[in-house]
Amino acid sequence: MVSPYRVSYFQCMNRYLKKPISIIYILIFLACDRGNSPDPRAAKPEEDTLLWRRASTFFRSIPYDESVVARMDEDPKVRLGHYLFYDSRLSASGTKSCNSCHDLANYGMNNTKVAEGEGSLQGMRNVPTVFNAALHNIFFWDARSHSLEDQPGKMVVQQDERSVPHLGMIVDRLRSDTMYLRLFSLAFPGQDIPVSYGNAGRAISAFERTLLAPSRFDMYMDGDLMALNAEEKKGLTVFLEAGCGTCHKGLSIGGGKLQKFGIHTDYRTLASGSTDDRGRMQITGDSTDLDGFKVPGLRNAAMTHPYFHNGSIVSLDSAVKVMAITELNRSFSNEEAAQVVAFLNTLTGDIRQQAKIDPFGKKK
Repeated sequence: MVSPYRVSYFQCMNRYLKKPISIIYILIFLACDRGNSPDPRAAKPEEDTLLWRRASTFFRSIPYDESVVARMDEDPKVRLGHYLFYDSRLSASGTKSCNSCHDLANYGMNNTKVAEGEGSLQGMRNVPTVFNAALHNIFFWDARSHSLEDQPGKMVVQQDERSVPHLGMIVDRLRSDTMYLRLFSLAFPGQDIPVSYGNAGRAISAFERTLLAPSRFDMYMDGDLMALNAEEKKGLTVFLEAGCGTCHKGLSIGGGKLQKFGIHTDYRTLASGSTDDRGRMQITGDSTDLDGFKVPGLRNAAMTHPYFHNGSIVSLDSAVKVMAITELNRSFSNEEAAQVVAFLNTLTGDIRQQAKIDPFGKKK
C-alpha cells in the first residue's frame, strides 16, 4: 500500500524538473524558500544517505493507506470491535472498558504508574499503548500471549484489571443485548452461535488493527531524507551506534521479543517499582526467564509515559539513560540523551479521529 503522506521535497523537485523551468528559477526558489538561511534539516548528502541506508537495515515504514483504513471502519467486525472496546460491561463491575485504561484520545493509555483495576485494586504493571500493537509479535509484559486475538480474553480475567470470574459472564451479557445479537450476526454470518468470547476477541483485534499511527519517521524511511532535522538525525545515529536497534527494530521499533531488563545492572537499582516483579519467570517458573520482559515498541514513546513495566520513570530522557546503563553498559551524556529523545519524538504519530469516538455517545 502507498503511504498517504505529503509529497516529499525530492518528489516536488522531480516534478519541477520535468517542466520547462530553468535551473536558475529553481535555485532562486530554493533560496527564497529557505529565507537565505541554512536549512536546519540539511546535512552532507552522502552522510544523510549512509544514515538512511543503515536505518533501513533496522526499520521499515508502516504500510499505511488512509483510504483503506477508512474503508475498514465499515467492516462489520471492526464496527463490532469498536463497540466492544468502549463497552464497560466487559468488566466484572460493569464500570471498566478497554478504553478506560487504553484511552484512545490519549495515545492508547492513561499515563498512570500501573493499571487501575476494579474497585480499589491496583495492577502490578504499567499499561502499554494499543496504538500500533497490531505490529507486535507478543503481548503483555511477560509475553503470555502471542496473538492480538488472544489478548482480550486473558486480560479481562486478570484479577488486578477487569476481575471477570469467567468469560461466560461476559458472553451472557452480550447475548442479552439485541444490539449485540445483530452486530455479531453481521460480523460472523452463517454461524449458529455468533456471540462468543472468541468472536469478541476477533472483533476487538480487528478494530485494533485500524489503530496505526504513522509518523514523520515513516516519511523519512520512505525516502524523504529532509523529514528529520539535524538534531534528530544525530539522535538516530546515537541510537544505532549504541546498539539500541538490536532490540528496538522492525515496523514497531520493538514489540517483537523478550529481553532481560538489567543485562549489565539490576534494573531495581535505577527503576524500582512497588513490587519485586520477576517478569517472564512468574509465568514459566524458569530461572532463566528472571527479569525477562517484552521489549516495548517505541512508536509514540514521547506520549506514553511513565516508562518500563513498573511505570517507575516519568521522564523520557531518564528512561533513555537507564536503558543505556542497564542494557548497553554505557552512560549517555546529557547531549546524547537529548539527541536520542529528539529522534524518539519523530515517532509520534497521528491518531485517527474515528478511533476517538465513543460509539455509545458517552462524554468525558
